Amino acid sequence: MNTATFDAGTVDHSVVSRDRWLAERRALLAREKELTRLRDQIARERRALPWERVEQDYAFDTPEGRRTLAELFDGRRQLLVQHFMLAPGWEQGCPSCSFMADHADGMNVHLAHRDVTFVAISRAPLAEIERFRRRMGWQFKWVSSHGTDFNRDFGVTFTPEEVAQGKLHYNYGEWLFASEEWPGISVFYRDDTGRIFHTYSTYGRGVEVMMGTYNMLDLVPNGRGERDVRHKMEWVRHHDRYDPSPLPKPAAHACCAHE
Repeated sequence: MNTATFDAGTVDHSVVSRDRWLAERRALLAREKELTRLRDQIARERRALPWERVEQDYAFDTPEGRRTLAELFDGRRQLLVQHFMLAPGWEQGCPSCSFMADHADGMNVHLAHRDVTFVAISRAPLAEIERFRRRMGWQFKWVSSHGTDFNRDFGVTFTPEEVAQGKLHYNYGEWLFASEEWPGISVFYRDDTGRIFHTYSTYGRGVEVMMGTYNMLDLVPNGRGERDVRHKMEWVRHHDRYDPSPLPKPAAHACCAHE
């Protein structure tokens, strides 16, 4: 198995009295509340964005047969799509997209009860998707856009000619990291007349919204433990490819802690 790298750094913080700790914690809480209010405000602005009508009749290969975009809603009004990086012929899906997808099954029942259907969509043929999905043990719906323009129309697939230029139009601007596939999340709404609207898409670090593990890591002293490199998520592995003991055991004596 692969061993995930971990940049623990040195946690060297001052130790203070309970009163001092509470004072500093309350100061940080004020900042956290500012962030919470800002996040709520941005969420309201996101929901207030204008929509665009989806005019093209997209169809996808699913385990139940050919299905239209409208049918992917499964009777609900809102559809949340993970653009999963798995191109035709790839042996396995992108590790970072897999990291995102590891959070999906736990969310699915809750999303469904808020009128939201979740589905992952990839360009690989369905047989290749199913092979990888079985390996990973995921239960969420995952369909193939193979042979359609869906991935290109929603800004996550690029031609060899575009990649050869060394820059792409991705995440609403110029992107200097050229690759044929990139991640994204898109949201669609279906009204009572059957019309479908594209309401939102996010790319780049915007997809961290699916990475609940990151929120937990941001709470602990070592944080995400990521090295200062271009691809911060180099440490991420498919969940069945981590070394069973990626971290060293604690030192037996305190005097050895910094050896």
